[in-house]
Amino acid sequence: MTDLEIRTNHVKVPHGDLQIDAYLAQPVGQLSFPGVIVIQEIFGVNAHIREVTERIAKEGYVAIAPAIYQRQAPGYQAGYTPEDIQEGRKYKEQTKASELLSDIQATINYLQKLPEVKAEGFGCIGFCFGGHIAYLAATLPDIKATASFYGAGITTMTPGGGEPTVTRTKDIKGTIYAFFGMADASIPSEQVAQIEAELTKHHIHHRIFRYDGVDHGFFCDHRSSYDAEAAKAAWQQVKQLFQMNLSLET
Repeated sequence: MTDLEIRTNHVKVPHGDLQIDAYLAQPVGQLSFPGVIVIQEIFGVNAHIREVTERIAKEGYVAIAPAIYQRQAPGYQAGYTPEDIQEGRKYKEQTKASELLSDIQATINYLQKLPEVKAEGFGCIGFCFGGHIAYLAATLPDIKATASFYGAGITTMTPGGGEPTVTRTKDIKGTIYAFFGMADASIPSEQVAQIEAELTKHHIHHRIFRYDGVDHGFFCDHRSSYDAEAAKAAWQQVKQLFQMNLSLET
């Protein structure tokens, strides 16, 4: 099942007094599909994240990208200039792991209420800061398959402070694939090895993908660091991850 016709909408995810802006993409038709949460970079739910959301929907999933900066900067989206990076990092530093997990759970709850969604388990994919958040989200009981792309800081911090996110590895419920460029200065190879060691130690179903000579942001074709070969290879692994762990049966 691939390259399905899809429809897209900008929706609101209710979460107490908060209304989380989100971009929803889903196959057209009467069938039901698994749900996948797409987690943005520091640049908001911008064109790249919307394109990834649509790409996942065309593979046979109901995909949704919630605005993880809803509390800090509603409606925020940016490009990839040095100024954009500075601003995106400013909002990143205002986030808290507890709130991020709560907002992702609210997004899962939203998907569970859609008649088009099969609710036995959900997928998650995140990039950049979203790759870090995806690692956190993998600890949620409903998340069965996680793709974490170049999530910096997993071994050194957690949003809002506290023990580094890697210390939560034992709580991961499903399967996680993590993707790293070995020329990414923000994630030294020693940190990748530490993540892999923790996943192995706690018997988490996982695969680590290392791409030699590839930089941070290699999956994003809006960035100068885009690497078409690595991005293509990683996408094949993402498709396999979701196909193996999220049922496509109706």
